[in-house]
Amino acid sequence: MPNRSGATGRLLVGLAIAAFAIFSFLASREYNPVVGETQYIGLTQEQEIALGYNSIPQMLEEMGQPANDPQLQTFLDQIGNELVSQSIAADTPWEWQFTVLQNDDLVNAFALPGGPTFITTAMLNEMTNENQVAAVMAHEIVHVLARHGAQRVAQQQLTEGLLQGVAIATNPETAQGAATIAQLVGIRYSREDESQSDSIGVDIMVDAGYDPCGMAELMQILEAQQGGQAPPEFLSTHPSPGSRIQAILQKIEADYPEYAPCDL
Repeated sequence: MPNRSGATGRLLVGLAIAAFAIFSFLASREYNPVVGETQYIGLTQEQEIALGYNSIPQMLEEMGQPANDPQLQTFLDQIGNELVSQSIAADTPWEWQFTVLQNDDLVNAFALPGGPTFITTAMLNEMTNENQVAAVMAHEIVHVLARHGAQRVAQQQLTEGLLQGVAIATNPETAQGAATIAQLVGIRYSREDESQSDSIGVDIMVDAGYDPCGMAELMQILEAQQGGQAPPEFLSTHPSPGSRIQAILQKIEADYPEYAPCDL
């Protein structure tokens, strides 16, 4: 009887924790006009900005320190500020900051929640024109606008709550199985986020006066760079460049025929 009573108690506690996690997730529901979707956001806008800027030291540790090149930094600032000021990003509360990182080995660009956006010198070295640089920055700007980072926080909180509830109610082995499923779901959402950033990034480029074919050119350059090796870090969790190129070209043809066909 004591064993049965203990199991029942664990089950009730586990269910309570799981229910609280689900309730908290559903309560974070919010409409994002930029993407035209209802999202589940785990942070307020102020918290999101603070999270992003507080994460900058760790980002610098992982990706490199700011480049000591005022001319290159001015070039990036001009592109980033133009993309923001001439697009839907202008009417948002995010605190934009664009930084060139001195790293000639890591081909990557990254946006933190709230506005801090980074690109490495290795990534810039792969670009052959300003439209391609604008494509990278527009893509990263959309990650901020779409609040993809905040959605990850909400999903992580839900997953952690459910896993804790499962572990208490059953055993660690069951929780591990659930964690594997959660990881697969995360990859799927990540790919959707990347495709969304490509698509809305094209809109932002056009609004700011850039040729959106630069987005397709960017993917073509990165696809060629793979050369049978591991993909650049920028593509490591993204849909394949080939499928992205086709989706980008289709969008340009449908929405901005004056730029089509792109000369790739």
